[in-house]
Amino acid sequence: MINSLGFDKKKGDTKVIVAMSGGVDSSVAAVKLKKEGYDVTGVTLRLYSQSNVQKSKTCCAGQDIEDANMVAKQFGFKHYVSDYQDKF
Repeated sequence: MINSLGFDKKKGDTKVIVAMSGGVDSSVAAVKLKKEGYDVTGVTLRLYSQSNVQKSKTCCAGQDIEDANMVAKQFGFKHYVSDYQDKF
């Protein structure tokens, strides 16, 4: 049986990693996949420290990371943050 992502296995046996910026698009994608039954994990790259962010909503820092984490907790999937400030 081919699942909706095109893999020949059950949705629950299909691991999906979603890059979550903390914005609406990536959060909705992660939640939709989770609701469809996929094994979802969210990943966010921390690109700035909160003290370096001029706006309250700038991709991949501060509140955005908290938003992504909150969505993952609310819908029951893992969420990891990797610090890439030095590399970025």
